[in-house]
Amino acid sequence: MYKRVQQLNLSSQESCFLWGPRQTGKSTLLKTLFPQAIRYDLLLSTEYQRLLREPNLIREQCLAAGLDANSQRHPIIIVEIQKIPALIDEVHWLMENKGLRFILCGSSARKLKRRHASLLGGLAIRYELYPLVFPEVSAFSLTKALNSGLIPRHYDSAKPKRLMQSYVGDYLKEEIAAEALTRNIPAFSRFLEVAALTNGEILNYTNVARECGVTSPTVKEYFQILEDTLIGRRLPAFQKRKKRRLVTSPKFYFFDLSPVIHLSRRSKVVPGSELFGRAFEHYIWMEIIAHSSYSELFYPISYWRTASGFEVDFILGDHEICIEVKSTELANTTHLKGLRRFREEYSVQRSILVSLDSRPRKTEDQIEILPWQIFLEQLWGGGIC
Repeated sequence: MYKRVQQLNLSSQESCFLWGPRQTGKSTLLKTLFPQAIRYDLLLSTEYQRLLREPNLIREQCLAAGLDANSQRHPIIIVEIQKIPALIDEVHWLMENKGLRFILCGSSARKLKRRHASLLGGLAIRYELYPLVFPEVSAFSLTKALNSGLIPRHYDSAKPKRLMQSYVGDYLKEEIAAEALTRNIPAFSRFLEVAALTNGEILNYTNVARECGVTSPTVKEYFQILEDTLIGRRLPAFQKRKKRRLVTSPKFYFFDLSPVIHLSRRSKVVPGSELFGRAFEHYIWMEIIAHSSYSELFYPISYWRTASGFEVDFILGDHEICIEVKSTELANTTHLKGLRRFREEYSVQRSILVSLDSRPRKTEDQIEILPWQIFLEQLWGGGIC
């Protein structure tokens, strides 16, 4: 059992949404935090069918129990709320008229938005749950994380390949394909493979469309589906132009390493390989994006690349902190070129190279070279942002 960083701190006062991809541990977290809460689990076929036919049953049961703002001790939990959008209206009524608190848990808000559900008119706080992060795992193994991903079941497994295959087959290629509203399932399946092969790269919709045999607008819609279902997200380009001409297209990262490992048919990731470098950068992005949310700092994250090829992997904030990720055991001047070019144009608080170096260093021009463990300790300890 992992002690998760996400603790839903305002749930004792407010209703909440808890969003996250399947198997990230949402249900386990809610059972741990609220063992006595009334719970409606729409993954159970009997519960689903009953509430699908009569969504008003939740309202009637709450009224029968005499629940109101004064008598309620624990939030009411609904798991996979997106499966029955009509429940949102019942929840909204109970919040407005009885002052009840809910935690609505789901893996996609797409169906709710598509069916014109109100998402409670901004009355509920949004939380997200990500795959496991560094401070949640004792004796953390970087090699294991890069080869199995950080979905709890996958990271815990001695043989995660089968679990990855099932996850991609049962979840991505069936449930997510259903969200695509297309009969061209082979094209969508091919799209998932191409998206995995280009994970962490600058998006080129035309090239992806050509690989998949569909149009560019269709590819844009496919990427939007992955974002809406929390399977990945775009990393925007830093666009505050000074001297150099900048690349403005976003990058795209999957939410975890495991779909990329399976869809791209990736072999074992070993230190020193190109695959290791790409997976290492993806992993650091996962930690940063989770920290931005869990810390409630919600700092913007972007990347910077010039038309001539200089690049910095992650810019945190307006341009206060720039971070480059290199899977080298001995960082040198070559690895610092992007950071130095960025600093020529913008004032920064910190410039950090995250690497596999054994000890931290600092160059004469104040660029910090941090071993990845020390960087993550500082990040989660509040020493970066």
